Amino acid sequence: MVRPEFVYLDMGNVIVSFDRDRAFRQMAAVCGGDPEAIRDVVMAGGLHDASERGTIDWPEFHAEFSRRTGTTSDPKALAHAASDMFTLKIDMLPVIAGLERTGCGLGILSNTCSPHWEHLLAERYSVLPGHFREIVLSHEVGAVKPEPAIYQLAAQRAGVPPERIFFCDDIRSHVEAARLAGWQAEVFTSASSLIDALDRRGLKLGL
Repeated sequence: MVRPEFVYLDMGNVIVSFDRDRAFRQMAAVCGGDPEAIRDVVMAGGLHDASERGTIDWPEFHAEFSRRTGTTSDPKALAHAASDMFTLKIDMLPVIAGLERTGCGLGILSNTCSPHWEHLLAERYSVLPGHFREIVLSHEVGAVKPEPAIYQLAAQRAGVPPERIFFCDDIRSHVEAARLAGWQAEVFTSASSLIDALDRRGLKLGL
């Protein structure tokens, strides 16, 4: 394993945790619908995937959501309800700070939608956007993990050979796709396991 020159981290369940059930309950409270029915419309109905891919924006999401659920709601209130489900993973703060000290390039590679990203920025977490040099978000680039295109784009932005990129994600298929792209990659299980994985590759975080 060569020493990475650029590290990409996933967002959800790596930098922040999230509670999707909470989001559906909050959406139900705003629009007067049923949380399970809302889950079906958003997840099984493809609205979640379309918003992460960027093929629909929030006004289009809201209009189609309202039509399918037979509800009415304020678009901004529903967006907040859908997005207010994140918690910063405090144990990752020293990891991110340690990576910054190494001088290694640092980026975010995430499947997400505009309301979620805007909510995270509005929370004013000190790490966002922080020192992340490259932020590759699915809804902005029109591709999602584990599709090869998003890794190709992220590698171009990193500006280093693929074998010099390290990636950590909580979803195994996303990690396997990164490895197929020539990256070094590990499944995220904890901050301590990530520290160990980086240490084995010569990135000493001093933790």
